[in-house]
Formats: sequence, C-alpha cells, structure tokens
Amino acid sequence: MQTIYQLDCLDRKQEVPHEGPMCDIMWSDPDESTVNWKVSPRGAGFLFGQEIVAKFNHQNNLDCIFRAHQLVMEGYRRHFEETLMTVWSAPNYCYRCGNVASILDLNDKHEKNFIIFDAADVDNRGQLHKKVLPEYFL
Repeated sequence: MQTIYQLDCLDRKQEVPHEGPMCDIMWSDPDESTVNWKVSPRGAGFLFGQEIVAKFNHQNNLDCIFRAHQLVMEGYRRHFEETLMTVWSAPNYCYRCGNVASILDLNDKHEKNFIIFDAADVDNRGQLHKKVLPEYFL
C-alpha cells in the first residue's frame, strides 16, 4: 500500500486471508530496530520501520497513523516520534496478559488524550449490564 486510497479497493468484508494486502495490513507491526521491512515473527505480515511510516505519511499528507491489533501492556504506545500510535482497547487480554487498555480522545485541535482503563474485577463482570426488572414483572 502506498496510498490511503488503495484501501478502498480492498474487500474488507471478509475473513482475513493468510496472504496479500489485507493480511499485511492486519498483521504488520512497527519495529524500532527495523529500517525498512522485515519478515514478522507472527508468521504473517511484516515489521516496518520509521522510514516506511515517514514515506507513507508524506505521500498521503498525514501527520500520524493510529492503529490497533497489537497488544501493548500500557494500553497505547507512541512510535517514531509520534508519527504512528498503537491503541489497544482489550484490558487483561485473553484473561491472562495483565495489560491495561486505552481509548484515544482526539479533539478538534488534534490534541491526543489516552484514557486508560483496567479489566473489570472477576466478581463484577456483567453486573453493570444486568437490568433490574420492576416488581410487577416478578
């Protein structure tokens, strides 16, 4: 992918294939020690470096790319002088990772505020979503 407009040509209503552009978009990750591209240890996608992000942002007139789909223990991570950011919104991923999660609040001045949250306590899961029935239904 060299331009953001090439994303419009992809069929995004599909299971992620094992190869090709959709697979690469889903599984590729930034890596501070990579200059351009490297094969990803995930077994799909690639690792990419700051030069790749700078070139893509320049070609598409972007200041920053916001992405997900990569666990970061602190809920979010800033990469390459804030030209790429990972936002992770699944606390305690798979009920075993112990990570926090975040939501990005981006205001109209492009100021970034990350709202950090933990997983719900095991004893309280689902409690917030239970509806209390009025007595006349009991």
